Amino acid sequence: MTWRSASFIGDPDKGALARGLYRSMGYNDENFKKPFIAIVNTWNDICPGQYNLKRIAGYVRAGIEENGGTPCEFGTIGGCDGIAQGHDGMHYILPSREIIAASIEIMVQAHMLDGMVLLGSCDKIVPGILMAAARLNLPAIVVNGGPMYPGHHNGKDIDVNETAVYAGKYRSGQCSREEFETVERAACPTPGSCQMIGTANTMSCLAEGLGMSLTGSAMIPTVDKKRMDIARQSGRRIVDMVKEGLRPRDIITRKSIENAVRLGMAIGGSTNLIMHILAIAHEAKVPFTIDDYEELSRTTPQIARLMTASQYDMVDFYEAGAVPAVMHEILSLLHGDALTVTGRTMKENLQGARILRPEVIHPLENPFRPDGGLAIIKGNLAPLSGVCKPAAIPVEHHTFEGPAKVYDSEEELTQAIYDNKIEKGDIIVVRYEGPKGGPGMREMFTPLELLLGYGLAEDVFLITDGRFSGSNKGGFVGHISPEAAEGGPLAIVEDGDRIRIDIPNRRLDLLVSPEEIDKRLKNWQAPEPKIKEGYLSIYARLVKSAHYGAIIE
Repeated sequence: MTWRSASFIGDPDKGALARGLYRSMGYNDENFKKPFIAIVNTWNDICPGQYNLKRIAGYVRAGIEENGGTPCEFGTIGGCDGIAQGHDGMHYILPSREIIAASIEIMVQAHMLDGMVLLGSCDKIVPGILMAAARLNLPAIVVNGGPMYPGHHNGKDIDVNETAVYAGKYRSGQCSREEFETVERAACPTPGSCQMIGTANTMSCLAEGLGMSLTGSAMIPTVDKKRMDIARQSGRRIVDMVKEGLRPRDIITRKSIENAVRLGMAIGGSTNLIMHILAIAHEAKVPFTIDDYEELSRTTPQIARLMTASQYDMVDFYEAGAVPAVMHEILSLLHGDALTVTGRTMKENLQGARILRPEVIHPLENPFRPDGGLAIIKGNLAPLSGVCKPAAIPVEHHTFEGPAKVYDSEEELTQAIYDNKIEKGDIIVVRYEGPKGGPGMREMFTPLELLLGYGLAEDVFLITDGRFSGSNKGGFVGHISPEAAEGGPLAIVEDGDRIRIDIPNRRLDLLVSPEEIDKRLKNWQAPEPKIKEGYLSIYARLVKSAHYGAIIE
């Protein structure tokens, strides 16, 4: 079989310049006879989830060479949602997804590479590399770095989110400064993606559920030797995929997307999976809309309950059997004939998988919930859609009505919490934080964790056109579309307006007359853009609503 690089590197005349440049870095005649395989590495020593990828890349390289490929490595960005929390840096995190995808496209296409091993672990990084794979449609396989081990405090496992919770406890006088600092120092004992079923681990699981990672690879802890074995196997496998001509759009299909979404529902995954799967489907040219989630959610029982919704972290999940155990248990709901990077079907890959810790993963006949952990909400406050996570909201508050307290930014709400202006029963509105208005659709992670520390998270609701972290719990609805900056109804809510949230009936409504709503909308004027230069100003002009996956077209 002839691969892309051979068409120009192997040409006796036209390839001379390329060969000469490659020779300057130590490549030789034998390299030029083999497919050129990109190792796309998002390594850095800023983001803990990417920290061990330099080591992982070495094992991928060995696998490629062992199986007759020529590895060539390049890097791209990979931000840390945690370090970017609670300040202006969070504006850049979701937009980084598009840069990751575009930078991979540029490097692979400019140099006519034949296949890709995509290394990434964290929230926007895994979606970004999957978007690139679907867009380029060249043989590709995803390798993540694995989750970190849990921290320990007062005899129990904790995750990094406890630092934000204890910040709230300290500010509200519920703990000492010494205990707050003890939690900070104990929370993250190793590198890796954060210990809970946040967006990072959700998307790593879904990469496996899509069939784009080797079976059983997603939740191997970052320091486990099996992580190196998987990296090596992935390097060997990508060479075969190039020779077989097995491409992402053979794998990322309507069937595999439905499988991935059901997996996300079954493990109580992050609300952000909705936006990211929409973007990946768009790149793969697979028709899939936000309304498709509702049927999949209502018909998929949640059989795993993981931190922060329980005490069980990602290492517990791995020990319980992780993705293969969950998918095998819900196989009757899946498309078992969906193709995977192994060249075999999902059903074939899952043979022999079983639940090893039934307290972590329940059998299908005894789920934690009869339906999935996520829900699509609509109503006069969310004419297109909103997203909530019923699994993280106390059942007694699945219907909730209260007065609005309105804030035009995350910072305004955070200060209001510090000033003790939030009361039980409030419905907090945070607007102008959507993809355009933010810009960048910041997470409301910090305010919700502070509310938890203040003992309020389960007695208020926070609704926003921004996002939430997969680790958040309490009452919340995010991704409200159209967003306020586009003139969505969220823009005209006033302090004291009554709002009703009805999760069983999937409704979010402003209890104001239609005539008054129309009047306010007619009088509304768009605010000045918050950021008027640089990448974010371009992003704000081009990005589409969260309803469509916050994609750029």
